[in-house]
Amino acid sequence: MTTYLLAGGGTAGHVNPLLALADFIRRREADAEIVVLGTAEGLEARLVPERGYELQTIERLPFPRKPGLYALKFPFKYQRAIRAVRALIRERDVDVVVGFGGYASAPAYQAAARERVPFVIHEANAKPGMANKLGARSTPYVAVTFASTPIRGARATGMPLRPEIESLDLAGLRESAREHFGLDPERPTLLVTGGSLGARAINRGISGSARAIIDSGAQVLHVWGGLTEIEDPGVPGYHVIEYCDRMDLAFAACDLAVSRAGSTTVSELAGLGVPAVFVPLGHGNGEQRANARDVVQAGGALLVDDAELTSAWVRGTLLPLLHDPVRLGDMSTRARGAGSLDGTARLFDMVLEARAAAQ
Repeated sequence: MTTYLLAGGGTAGHVNPLLALADFIRRREADAEIVVLGTAEGLEARLVPERGYELQTIERLPFPRKPGLYALKFPFKYQRAIRAVRALIRERDVDVVVGFGGYASAPAYQAAARERVPFVIHEANAKPGMANKLGARSTPYVAVTFASTPIRGARATGMPLRPEIESLDLAGLRESAREHFGLDPERPTLLVTGGSLGARAINRGISGSARAIIDSGAQVLHVWGGLTEIEDPGVPGYHVIEYCDRMDLAFAACDLAVSRAGSTTVSELAGLGVPAVFVPLGHGNGEQRANARDVVQAGGALLVDDAELTSAWVRGTLLPLLHDPVRLGDMSTRARGAGSLDGTARLFDMVLEARAAAQ
């Protein structure tokens, strides 16, 4: 029996690939023991137990960015976290550690190295986080979602994805997916989504042109997200839902998607071959723009800034694309060439490689 320690969390971008790998291991090795290491504050505190996995927590310790009392205390707290993970590794006889970034990963990498247990790193984003960059100095097993990710020793494996995405038959589900959402089976369909919380610029930029889109002969499935202050434009054929728990069907229903460029969303759309317009977050470190880079350069997607989402852009760029099946078909082929749907299996292959090398 093999014992896996999967470390990471904080955000969905870290938790979802972790859970995808955990589910894959459980399907492949029924007797495997899977322990997840996270913090009590991150999304993993809810999502991991809900999925039926054991969660062990350590203190949330952001790397200090400026001098102060916390910076003085940090080295002692960090060493204490490493000792706790080392004890867990010994107690549970862990065979291999897999980290996905986030606060729990850095101590896990250090603990694994000191216990001489192999560890594998998966970096979901095109701009790697600090924990993974530091950890990559001490292991040859570094997996990345995007080939252009600048991190030591990177091997592109793709993103671990949900089984329902990996096995999704877009063409076969098109008719039933449109029926599920009450869409016309024949009209060109635009999917608009800003993620679980929505995106104000996308919501306003596209819904403000609702009449022009519908008058062109198209239809829209718009997932608003949590921005409840934005109202339904009230145009027949413009279908609004606040949340969507069947994004697999939403992908199958559409001809073109307008979306933020989170690493999972980019990976899902590219892997499935869904032509996309990515609208990266305008703040932060430019991570989302970098996430979309490979598929955009391959010709499978367009990149548009928040400020460009005007009615003129919708009429002049979006609508001609939505009504051009030849160009959409070419973008679909190019997107699939830049993406993959086997990221979970490829990451697990690296985990097996690391485990075997240590035996």
